[in-house]
Amino acid sequence: MTSSRVRRSPEQARQVILEAAERLLAEGGVTAVEMRAVATAVGMTDAGVYHHFGSRDSLLEALLRQGGRKIRAGLRQVLNSWLDRDTDVGELVDTLAMFYRQGYGELAAALHAAGWRDEGSGILDPVVDALHALRPDAADAPIEDTRLAVAALHQALATEPLYGTEFRRSAGLTGLAAATPDAQVHWWTTHLTSTLGLR
Repeated sequence: MTSSRVRRSPEQARQVILEAAERLLAEGGVTAVEMRAVATAVGMTDAGVYHHFGSRDSLLEALLRQGGRKIRAGLRQVLNSWLDRDTDVGELVDTLAMFYRQGYGELAAALHAAGWRDEGSGILDPVVDALHALRPDAADAPIEDTRLAVAALHQALATEPLYGTEFRRSAGLTGLAAATPDAQVHWWTTHLTSTLGLR
């Protein structure tokens, strides 16, 4: 008995491949996102995956771009919810932290180390604008200060899954305090709130 092939449009096939690659990334990091593993996950041949993406690097770049779209959507949802209630900077920080725990920080670092550079910019511009507008001193404070605060947060959260434990150990934290990011994420929430005067 032969199994019937699933017919998909090229766009549907690309999306199915990206979703499988995303699951592999979340489960095993960048090294788990191999063309053969993705092909197996979607019931396709290696050649089929190569047909749609050309190379593993192209697949990883597409995966990172998909992640960027997801982070924009998640942040937009958080920012829109602020219109109906008080600002919760912790919700914003938790949204970013959750995204990077899914392997996207490691993916961005691996692509960067391989020489890839994203020419896009401003993924967090809506966050900067929203936080700056909430500052009590918004009329006088340069927006660059808010940009730097958000960039520092973004850098810390993106690298947390890769280096967080080691960085905390380097500062003398041990055991659970070093191994889990919760206290550090809370520290970032408190510090960002205080720095921008959002109390």
